[in-house]
Amino acid sequence: MIFPFLDTTMLLGITTSVFVGVAAGYLGSFMVLRRMALVGDALSHVALPGIALALLFNVNPFLGAFFFLFIAVVAIWAIEEKTNLPTEALVGVFFTFSLAIGVLLTPEPELLEALFGDVSDVAFFDALLAVVFSLLILSTAFWLEKDLLISTISRDLAESAKVKVKRSNLLFLLLVALVVALGVKVVGTLLMGALVILPAVAARNMALRFRGFSLLSAAFGALSAVLGGGIAAVYNLPPGPIIVLVAAAFFFVSLAFRRA
Repeated sequence: MIFPFLDTTMLLGITTSVFVGVAAGYLGSFMVLRRMALVGDALSHVALPGIALALLFNVNPFLGAFFFLFIAVVAIWAIEEKTNLPTEALVGVFFTFSLAIGVLLTPEPELLEALFGDVSDVAFFDALLAVVFSLLILSTAFWLEKDLLISTISRDLAESAKVKVKRSNLLFLLLVALVVALGVKVVGTLLMGALVILPAVAARNMALRFRGFSLLSAAFGALSAVLGGGIAAVYNLPPGPIIVLVAAAFFFVSLAFRRA
């Protein structure tokens, strides 16, 4: 056992963190490449009203977060296709709207957990959801990889190559929504964007080709979860912020190995 001092609940939490970290890191590589890094951060806040409603009606926070994120993502995608407004601008609108509603609706005792997560209190069902849906995210993103890369270079080129750009964009946003919903328990809505961005920008400093970039980003996400969770358990600290700080440390170290 890597951390023999961990109890079963904490091991479930770290397992959840690892799978979410891998999925978040892999998706983050696409988001950095598509210059959507801040979209992941803003979109994570859109989950807050869903978490608040889940707490009020005593259902799993993941379900509430994903339900609200699903509605927001579909709305963002539809408005973008109709108006040609940039994704980041539309996400910004939903971000501020959702954050205001979420803070008003979330019961005060649960507000800190919703904002920063609590991976030390993960149930078996939460861990199972994280494993299953993280694998689904990874397999779907791998299947979409070629379409996403071509459409990143040029939408016109993608359409001439018979790529279904609208479908690919919608599926990609749904994958981001899903990983954000999974990460609510790990690092909370306030920090989930960092778990998407930091492993990816660290990997971007060290990799020249996209394949190495995406795999290294996923590895940094997993290592951040393992090391952050272990450090938090040893020193009795909140795991979410420590996981993000470890991911930030990887970024700063990666600057010394930056490739041209």
